[in-house]
Amino acid sequence: MDQLILQITLLKGGFLHNFIDWVINNGGIYILLIIIFAETGLFVGFFLPGDSLLFAAGIILGRLADEFIIPSIPVVIICVIIASILGNMVGYWFGKKTGPLLYERRETWIFKRKHLIKAKDFYDHYGKATIFLAKFLPIIRTFAPIVAGVVRMPWPIFIFYNIVGSIAWVCSMMLGGYFLEEWVKRSFGFSLLDYIEIITLGIILITTLPVLYKLFFAKKKIVPEQTTPNDKQS
Repeated sequence: MDQLILQITLLKGGFLHNFIDWVINNGGIYILLIIIFAETGLFVGFFLPGDSLLFAAGIILGRLADEFIIPSIPVVIICVIIASILGNMVGYWFGKKTGPLLYERRETWIFKRKHLIKAKDFYDHYGKATIFLAKFLPIIRTFAPIVAGVVRMPWPIFIFYNIVGSIAWVCSMMLGGYFLEEWVKRSFGFSLLDYIEIITLGIILITTLPVLYKLFFAKKKIVPEQTTPNDKQS
């Protein structure tokens, strides 16, 4: 819930639009790579607007590609995918090295134990697929690779879901923004960037509310008591 409140707050006053302008003018694709890397495996990245930022990056994908060292849209997308993969790998390594000590770590503004517990609950529910699904869920995508390291998920399985999840997440968000922007400009003559706050709010609600409901409000299944043969005879 903290993530939802924080990101909605960032929408006020056109903050996200200004933030996107700042990213473009102060490093562009390089800043984007750092943000994606941080959000997919570092404690400090849990509050970053990864979904909406990737979608917005798709809207301006041509401009980002033009200023990159290799001016190519496919190359830019591949680099973002690699940043996501590497972020998860760092998170996994950190979780594997620290293990149970994380649950005893003193809380700071960067590290909140409750986020780790949420990710652990999600992992327990969805198992190996968590690494793939977590890419589309704020907070969970930051802490899921750390939890995978804590529980010692087999490395080949982790890498497989990490790569597949990163490709699906980055391509769906960036290419979705890119092609939708092209279609809207061609059909209606305006840019989605002018309405990025509204679009971001929709992305936040779609990606955040279902998992929050599942983790905190869904009723747990009641396991019926098992009867023994002696109970039946009596």
